[in-house]
Formats: sequence, structure tokens, C-alpha cells
Amino acid sequence: MGAAFSRAVMSGAVAAAVAGGVYRALRARPRTLRQRTNYAGRTVDLYAGPAAALGAAAGAAVLPLPARTRCAATLAVLAAGGCGAYDDLAGADDPRRGFRAHLGALRDGEVTSGAVKLFGIGAAGLAAGALLKERPVDRMLAGVVIAGTAHLVNLTDVRPATAAATVLALGAPGLPQGGLAAAPMGAVAALVADDLGERTMLGDTGAHALGAALGVAIVAGRGRAGLVAHAAGLVAAAVYGDRISRLVQVLADR
Repeated sequence: MGAAFSRAVMSGAVAAAVAGGVYRALRARPRTLRQRTNYAGRTVDLYAGPAAALGAAAGAAVLPLPARTRCAATLAVLAAGGCGAYDDLAGADDPRRGFRAHLGALRDGEVTSGAVKLFGIGAAGLAAGALLKERPVDRMLAGVVIAGTAHLVNLTDVRPATAAATVLALGAPGLPQGGLAAAPMGAVAALVADDLGERTMLGDTGAHALGAALGVAIVAGRGRAGLVAHAAGLVAAAVYGDRISRLVQVLADR
């Protein structure tokens, strides 16, 4: 327990330092870049997204874990963040949300930024799962869990700090098992005040990166039965994604 706690503290501290440093450096640049209007009509920046992604990746990379585990975490976080960044930039004016809308557009011959994000994060999840697990079935389940967790966190990003709260809530149970869950928690902890203060937002970049980091932490600590249970829950969450987003919105507005 002592060694696991020390690893978690180290990972979280590195993630927080990197995320905070990147965020401050980006905010020092001209404010005309990467701005978005939030739900209340306020103009906020999207700098928390790349800051969270780089912080979570750094926090995972410094852990004294097998190289394959650290590579899986770094790959999943940066790939999910990159796909989210593409959607933040290319899909900013696209009103379509959710799997069904983007897959429907794909059937009609249109490749939306959301579809690129969907398949990109799915492929990254499968690649990370292949590094974490040995058997094909476990690798497939791991990919579903990593991509599904990335999507779940993004579903909750409907109000200031709701995605951050989701990361902290989902990550806390995994802390006794080691430091992987501490990386996204540390990164988001460094940014949550400005997120809540409506000065910045995580956007798809940060939400997907943090969710992927949590997904890797879940996969690394679970056998097949655990993977099946998590995968089933995450698939259900994807199917009822609109309802989850509305529920989070209602709870946050109270």
C-alpha cells in the first residue's frame, strides 16, 4: 500500500506540474487562438485540453511500471487527445453529436470530424489493449474499455468542471492499485479551478485524453470478468449517451 501510494503521489504531482505549466504557457500567447463560446454564451479558451492531455501522459510515463504499460498509457492518451483536438478544430460548427449522427452521416458518404474521432480513438484503444493484454479476446475488451471510457468522460463535459468531477470520481477507486489513475486526476486537479471559473474548458481534447487515461488504469487492474463488466456498462453508456449528457446537465444546473 505504501509503495502504491508513493507512486500515485509522484504520478499525480508530475501530471499536475506539467498540465499547469503547459496551461500557463498557452495562456501567455495571444488570446485570439482556440476560443469557444460555452453554454452560457461566455468566451473561453480551449487551452485546458492540450494541457490535460500532456499532463496525463507525463504522469503515466514516469511511473515505475513495465514499458508496455507505460507505452499503452502514453499512446492512448496522446492519440485520444489528438483525435479530440481534430474534432475541436474541424467540428466546432457541426451541430451533430453522438455515434448515431456521425455514423448516419458516414452511411450517406460524409466523413465528419466526429467519425474520424470515433474510429481514431477506437484504433488507439485497440493498440493500447494489445500492449496491455496477451489474449485476443482480452485485447478486444481492453480496447472497448479504453475507447468507451474516453467517450464517457466526453459525454459528461456539458457544464464547467463536470468532466473534471467525473475524472476525479472515476479515478479515486483506482488509487490504491497504483499510480495510473493518479495521472489524469493530477492533470485535471491543476486545471479544475479555471474550468469551474469559466476561463477555459477541456473540450474534446482534454475530455477524451483524460478518459483514455482512466480506461488504461481500469484495464491494467482487471481480469477478463472485470473487462467484460466494464465493457458492457460502457457500451450501454454509449447507446444512451444523450440521456447521460442531459442527466449531468440537469444535475449541474441545480
